[in-house]
Amino acid sequence: MKKEIPWTNVVMETRDYTVYKDGFPVTEGHLLFVPKTETWEHLEKCYKAAYAWGYGWVDEGYCDAYNIGQNVGVEAGQTVGYPHVHLIPRRKGDMDDPTGGVRHVIPNKGNYKK
Repeated sequence: MKKEIPWTNVVMETRDYTVYKDGFPVTEGHLLFVPKTETWEHLEKCYKAAYAWGYGWVDEGYCDAYNIGQNVGVEAGQTVGYPHVHLIPRRKGDMDDPTGGVRHVIPNKGNYKK
């Protein structure tokens, strides 16, 4: 890996990426998928793995839904200068009205149906 990463709580490791528990979880179970090399191919594998992991969570009843995302650039909230994909489990009732999903990153812009 080219750069030091701040995460230490490893959940699992593959030859292409490592999965960590997020140090500041949004919900219980929030994970980070971090490519071992900073390439599109490895980042794509992180997204595919996060999607499959989230799908499995829903299928097993661990959560009701999930968000997958990435912060790219300071203005988007990126605080670690290495690519990583967030998998955030969502549960019924964790927000009063989750309509709009990731749009909630900007205050009062989430629910566009109101």
